[in-house]
Amino acid sequence: MNMELKYIFGPVPSRRLGKSLGISPIPRKTCNYSCIYCQLGRTDKMTGERKEFFPLKDIINEFKEYLKESFDFDVVTIVGEGEPTLYSKLGELIKEVKKITDKPVAVITNGALLSSKEVRDELMNADIVLPSIDGYNEETAKKIDRPLGTIHFKDELEGLIEFSKEYKGQLLLEIMLISEINCDKNSIGHFKEILKKIKYDKVYLNTPVRPPAESFVKVVSQEEMKYAVEKLGGISIDMLSSGEFFSEIEDSYEAILNIIRRHPMNQFEINSFLNSRKEKLGYNIFEKLESDEKINCILYKGIKTYRLK
Repeated sequence: MNMELKYIFGPVPSRRLGKSLGISPIPRKTCNYSCIYCQLGRTDKMTGERKEFFPLKDIINEFKEYLKESFDFDVVTIVGEGEPTLYSKLGELIKEVKKITDKPVAVITNGALLSSKEVRDELMNADIVLPSIDGYNEETAKKIDRPLGTIHFKDELEGLIEFSKEYKGQLLLEIMLISEINCDKNSIGHFKEILKKIKYDKVYLNTPVRPPAESFVKVVSQEEMKYAVEKLGGISIDMLSSGEFFSEIEDSYEAILNIIRRHPMNQFEINSFLNSRKEKLGYNIFEKLESDEKINCILYKGIKTYRLK
């Protein structure tokens, strides 16, 4: 594929969704949270204003062009490089995508705007919605998510509970567990009480396995994760992604840049990606990544991870 992809990326491997073809309707790092664990780094465009950041017709046209050459994906995921519910035409985007493909449409959200009936109504059209719950009260939510000042945990939770009662698709929750903040037995007890109020299909338990926005963020121990899984009836997301990354972009370096704008890749994932393309000069690409001023190469847990600055 020779066209430049501005809004479509992947497919990227997802243990929850399979081969996920991403649609990003939000400018990079535009969010109403600045989570301490964010794999994209600190949010530098904090906003609570919903806007049509990119023309809906441009996103749909690029999606149509992509589909002319590839159908090798399991799900279309509206995920963005920030918070996708900030896209004011999200509801229309979901409807238009569903007109073009019979693959399920998922939306990954931090859940902050579920307090808005307008946002809840727009998300009703998605086949799968994946909101996150990182805190169990105002204090822990602020400590982990660092939301915009106008966002309050109580409103978010009430919105999520209300949405879960009305939504007919798959509701998949995710809790990001962070050592010394929200993974002790008392915290898990609070999460258990919250989950009783929500009508959901599955709850996934995660911990930051890619370099987080803040260096003080720590992954939970195996014992802590096991305890949380048992008490919450959750599913632990394993340390490494399953499957392989994919891109229709012919140039391997440009393909990697397109992916890591939204989804950082570690050295093993890049190597596997290059092997799948039968790339003979992989070492040159790694050298280029190391010297590219647009890219951060971060050594985390003994593994190099590459993400856009």
